[in-house]
Amino acid sequence: MSEEVSTAFQAGLTHFGIAESAAAFLRYRDELLAWNSRFNLTAIKDPEEVLLKHFLDSLTLLQVYDQPGAIHVLDIGTGPGFPGLPLKIARPGWHVTLIEATGKKTTFLRHIVDTLQLTNVEVLNVRAEELAHKNPYRAHFDLVTARAVAALPTLLECSAPFCRPGGTIILPKKGELADEINQGKHTAFRVGSHFQQDIEVTIPGLDDGRRLLVWEQQKLCPPQYPRSWAAMTKQPL
Repeated sequence: MSEEVSTAFQAGLTHFGIAESAAAFLRYRDELLAWNSRFNLTAIKDPEEVLLKHFLDSLTLLQVYDQPGAIHVLDIGTGPGFPGLPLKIARPGWHVTLIEATGKKTTFLRHIVDTLQLTNVEVLNVRAEELAHKNPYRAHFDLVTARAVAALPTLLECSAPFCRPGGTIILPKKGELADEINQGKHTAFRVGSHFQQDIEVTIPGLDDGRRLLVWEQQKLCPPQYPRSWAAMTKQPL
């Protein structure tokens, strides 16, 4: 493994059984930092921090959900690809759809997908609350996630319409979340989801209050959801 990979990141890749993917992650990091100097894609600019706080953090979802086969994954508000693309590198058989409303970020996403020669990755320059009302995306995905996008009630209203009944929603969060989780449970009832787990992330290098909030989509989300972004944020369910 390259000497550019820190001990902590190497240990993380080994933990998830993907030590052989180090070269792909290094290429991803180098491209991200090169593009970031021109397009401001991420606030994290330290090479080691990118490996840990972006890539390894994304891979923590595998602690909760690691199904074999060609499952369908949706990453809402993915930015420069987190957590969707690290998950795709780790599990090449997964079908991953990335939603990002900012054009320069989707341009980078398409570039890195081509650079790493990833297949079965769809990059969409669209707002999630609009796409959620269109087939074939509604109630289509086995796993839906959104990282650092909005408050929990908004994330659930935006995520649930995409998730098939029996599917899983994983929302990474950080900090004191008791009140936000309670608010999310009220929203979940309205959109057909059920709270399952609040899992603390304890992987070395990420033991700073990171959590994975896990929800099961128990039934189809009612057709009126999601509302507009303004309605979701100003008048949460």
